Amino acid sequence: MSLPSSPFAGATLDSTMNSRASAVPGPLSVHGSAELAHIERSGLVESRHIGAAAVVTAEGERLRSLGDVDATVFPRSTLKPLQALALIESGASFADDELVLATASHCGSPRHLAVVERMLADDGRTADDLHCPPDWPLGAAERAAYRASGAPRSRLAMNCSGKHAGFLRASDALGANDASRYLDPAHPVQRRVVDSIEGMLGERIRATGVDGCGAPLHATSLAALARATARVAAGETPAARRLMAAVRAEPWAIDGDGRANTRVIESLGGIAKIGAEGLVVIGLPSGVGVAVKVLDGSMRATTPVALELLAATGHVSAAVVAALRAELDEPVRGGDQLVGGLRVTI
Repeated sequence: MSLPSSPFAGATLDSTMNSRASAVPGPLSVHGSAELAHIERSGLVESRHIGAAAVVTAEGERLRSLGDVDATVFPRSTLKPLQALALIESGASFADDELVLATASHCGSPRHLAVVERMLADDGRTADDLHCPPDWPLGAAERAAYRASGAPRSRLAMNCSGKHAGFLRASDALGANDASRYLDPAHPVQRRVVDSIEGMLGERIRATGVDGCGAPLHATSLAALARATARVAAGETPAARRLMAAVRAEPWAIDGDGRANTRVIESLGGIAKIGAEGLVVIGLPSGVGVAVKVLDGSMRATTPVALELLAATGHVSAAVVAALRAELDEPVRGGDQLVGGLRVTI
């Protein structure tokens, strides 16, 4: 099977750029990347993580840039907070835990699945109405317990099931004729998502593809993504204020108890969201956002780099960052001994 040659194969360029596709900056490259972190083992650098990162205010001021932060990236699930704004703006009603599940890449705990089941049942639906693919839970412990129970892969267990349940609820609120088409880019829900995303980015979407869960996926720059996250965290719009109130009330729901996004939210009071293929965003209530992309898709360095950048720019204390990293970083062991770790090199 041959692979597409174009980095945007299967993506649709924004209509304003169809006639001048070369105006869209290309994807992040090796040459556009900087070293963000490395792994040390027994005093030797064993692996290096390269990529790009941006710290940006809600007003658009760039406080720190590493690598090509204007390159085009697919933000993956770091877009979920922006997608959730469209669900709120549709007029649909959500309990706090439901709204956070609609923003989540949840670990698949029984508590998460119960909320999504409640959302569907209250709307007269079942998991069969979801169009995300059947999957195992995202969290390793949750996956092991789920499989040990004999349960098969399911749409409910897939980490984006809350977002899809939210799309369905918003479709009802908008009076869409065919809720089963809710992933169609022309569906009223997805058109509203585009409006919400572009409004917070402050720029047009550069390209549209398909995310792993089947939803439309919109490309942008890391700098614009960091700014949009800052604007959400600062509560710049009524929908952003509603979302942030829910996230602060139910931080467990966005990821899972003790997991990285949840612990960052509990410690910093803002929002944090991972995305597949080496992405994370963190936004602070003060109106500062950071977006990180690790070029090879590894997740190991994403949250540590984002936290250290917030500390380096004076927006989070070094002590708070050190405590979070001590809790969340993956140790490097040699037998029973700790023999190294991840060093952020920004």
